[in-house]
Amino acid sequence: MIEIKPAKRTESVKEYYFSVKNKEIAKINVERKARGLDPVVNLGIGSPDGTPPRSAIEVLCKNAPLDGVHGYQPYVGIPELREAFAKWYEKYYHVTLDPSSEIQPLTGSKEGILIASLTFLDKGDKVLVPDPGYPTYTSASLMVEADMIKYDLTEETGWMPDFYALEKMDLSGVKMMWTNYPGMPTGVKASRELYEKIVDFGLRHNILIINDNPYSFILNEEPLSILEIPRAKECCLEMNSLSKAHNMAGWRVGMIAGDASLIKEILKVKSQMDSGIFRPLQLAAVEALSQGDEWFSSLNKVYRERKEVVWQIFDLLGAKYDRNTAGLFVWGRITDKTMETLGLKREEGVIPAGAVSDKILYGCGVFITPGFIFGHNGENYIRASLCAPVEKLQSALEKVRTLVK
Repeated sequence: MIEIKPAKRTESVKEYYFSVKNKEIAKINVERKARGLDPVVNLGIGSPDGTPPRSAIEVLCKNAPLDGVHGYQPYVGIPELREAFAKWYEKYYHVTLDPSSEIQPLTGSKEGILIASLTFLDKGDKVLVPDPGYPTYTSASLMVEADMIKYDLTEETGWMPDFYALEKMDLSGVKMMWTNYPGMPTGVKASRELYEKIVDFGLRHNILIINDNPYSFILNEEPLSILEIPRAKECCLEMNSLSKAHNMAGWRVGMIAGDASLIKEILKVKSQMDSGIFRPLQLAAVEALSQGDEWFSSLNKVYRERKEVVWQIFDLLGAKYDRNTAGLFVWGRITDKTMETLGLKREEGVIPAGAVSDKILYGCGVFITPGFIFGHNGENYIRASLCAPVEKLQSALEKVRTLVK
């Protein structure tokens, strides 16, 4: 066997946490089955378990067998999809986008994070990344060999950027900044005032802001886009997707929007990476984007019921959480009561979130994500996904109740 040394850029990243954890849970499930126990209730990753709009599935099924739809598709996406995204943004965000030049479809917004990083960041460029925040912002920054600068989001500031602290930083060489609201993992909602501050910050410091906006319809009565703010297109791009809002995570359909000159640069890189999205998928996405308010009302009714159960789980654990959050998760602070309830002690070198998560996983077969995977500021927090039926959440509640007793 010849020795092939991986590229140096791979030394800076590890296998994605949930990829590793899911393998661990699969092994635990084998052991549990041998002992006559049911599988682990996995409240980790936010993969919607619901069904996409029925009419979108019908469009996919109607078009998939047709001749002439199985070849390479336009790198810029079919016109119908770009126009559907533009109408969606006009209706719900009150943002006018030119479908011919200001929208680029993506195979999911996760792809967009790496493509945007490849497009705008050179080795040594600085990028502002939220802590806590989506781990892919960090890994993408590392893989393009940018210099990552974490900016703090804390409970004391309502999980909002501390602009006073940001202004005191050495911002020389900072080229890009990632933002994400409703926040993952915190669930904190955006406000127009927040977006105004972010746009002003980007304009004054010549920093490209990329706002990741996939959760804006989940348990959120007022979806917002940073592109609503005057002059936002001068310094901002926004990513969105059908994964969360339309139960289409596995379909991999997303988009990035902004000024035509920036979208043109995105296309330079993206067109080297793939040859377009399967046409029937794009047509189905067009149908999904045409859903009215009743779709989101029905979706959120389900998540509200689930959230009530997760709150009960966190109450049993003594974890403190904010009820006025959006998105697919509940984010809770580990308290002394949590540690005492689980028979744990705070020890030097032991991250509370990891200890709590493992205690619950191995103690009763429920997986709740430890907050440390989202950054240093998440080390004292846990996160539970709402992407499980109420019956499964009730099962998790009973398992945790048995454990804490």
